[in-house]
Amino acid sequence: MRRLLMTTALALFAHPALAQDAAVLIGVERYRTLDRFVGGTTVTDAARELAVAGYTVETLENDDAQAMRELLERLHDRSAEAERLVVALSGRFVTDDNRTWMMAVDAGTPEIFGLGQDAISVESVLSVMAATPGQSILLLSYDDKERDRIDTVLSEGIGRLDIPQGVTVVIGNPRNITALIEDTIVAPQADVVEAVAGNRNISLQGYRPHALIMQGDAPAPRASDPRPYVVDRIGESLLWEQTKTRDTLEAYTEFLRSFPRGEHAQAAQTAIDVIRSEPNRAARLAEDGLNLTRDQRRSIQRDLSILNYNTRGIDGIFGQGTRSAVSNWQQQNGFAQSGYLTDEQITRINAQASRRSAQLEAEAAREREAQLRRDRAYWEETGANGREAGLRSYLERYPDGLYAEQAAEQLERYEADKLAQAARADRDAWTIARNANSIAGYETYLKNQRRGAFRDEANARMAALQTEQSTAATTDQANQEEAALNLNVITRRIVEGRLAQLGFDPGPTDGRFTNESRRAIRQFQRGRNLAPTGFLTQAALVQLLIPAGN
Repeated sequence: MRRLLMTTALALFAHPALAQDAAVLIGVERYRTLDRFVGGTTVTDAARELAVAGYTVETLENDDAQAMRELLERLHDRSAEAERLVVALSGRFVTDDNRTWMMAVDAGTPEIFGLGQDAISVESVLSVMAATPGQSILLLSYDDKERDRIDTVLSEGIGRLDIPQGVTVVIGNPRNITALIEDTIVAPQADVVEAVAGNRNISLQGYRPHALIMQGDAPAPRASDPRPYVVDRIGESLLWEQTKTRDTLEAYTEFLRSFPRGEHAQAAQTAIDVIRSEPNRAARLAEDGLNLTRDQRRSIQRDLSILNYNTRGIDGIFGQGTRSAVSNWQQQNGFAQSGYLTDEQITRINAQASRRSAQLEAEAAREREAQLRRDRAYWEETGANGREAGLRSYLERYPDGLYAEQAAEQLERYEADKLAQAARADRDAWTIARNANSIAGYETYLKNQRRGAFRDEANARMAALQTEQSTAATTDQANQEEAALNLNVITRRIVEGRLAQLGFDPGPTDGRFTNESRRAIRQFQRGRNLAPTGFLTQAALVQLLIPAGN
């Protein structure tokens, strides 16, 4: 398939004497009998950038040798008047070491006496380019891993090239050759020699000046054009508004072709630079086109979190955390890692999250029921009779259990009765120890009040403080892990709401984690077989965010 891209306005076609930069891009990927050359036609993607830069561009994809020869003959006709020549050949090559041929789409097994029918001579292309010395670049793109010998004369690849004076040859793979065209050859004041020197994946042969600039300033009418530059202000203004509405590379490129020196030319060029520098722009625009609401974005963040991709909050704002989570999900599911979602991907994420939610809820229900049975059984064996020792034994095992509040209230009543009946010295000593609430304070009480009424309370509180000290490192780590989640107020409210839905009392749903909130989190964690720290981990958050009813 041949394409012709002209860079000047239609009126200029009446002036064939004007010098034009010329470019020819030929790529072959799908051969009829030879192995496919993946990416062979990639170089033709650079046609638009060359056209914007002022080149008359012709491209050919997956065509036969006759079509290739005809295109190169047209290049020959134009080469004498061209200021710059760029030719890119991408496909499978064969060589006899002294000559090199590019194989056409219909080429069969290469034979030394049959190459003229199904291939084009690279040396012939070089001779054509010699007409524009100093400003001619031939770019050869091939699979450098294919170096097999075909027969006693021919082998795959590129042999020694007889490069005419003033012609530069660059050799590399399709991706690097295309990038060199788009990023350097068409860029104003960009040095091809410097670019090649900085990329070990491409090589340069032939003419190698100190600097090789293939594009001077941005596209504009040539100085040799004697006609005055007349600006259609109304037409430019209308086209500019349409261009901004479209906001695409193609739109700004078309605008520059029509008004290369217009009032908005610089703004158009700036917009082109911004678009080219923005990665995944097409993916972003596609996601923008979905017009996702804040609630829909929260649902996506919740689904990703359920799947254990950390979005750093469930706030409906797709920041760096969410984009990273999306990229990680895309990588795991075989999609391009753009960080932006399509409708299909959103549907798939939701389906995966629903399945995972059902699994987690079923597991949690079984574990919760087993723990409740153990809790009730232990209460019957210890605290149900209302004795002080049994109540303390229950609280030691189940500090956040089903009957924890009931047990604590009963023990407070026991303590109040003892305070009313205890001797003054014992009562005063206990008050001092309780206010200090330290291991040393309770040890002092036990030492001085050997028959004190509060010895059981002192031992129980001292044991609780010792447990707290032994778990301080774990608690501190859990606190840091929760802080690393960067939970905002909205996410904290969602957490508190879910705790309340699940039957745990977190206190007011205000986004502030109080002692009641911490106790509710511990109860939830025990029911999900998680470490009962009272601080949220990624695992706890994932399970808490499962919507009710799943």
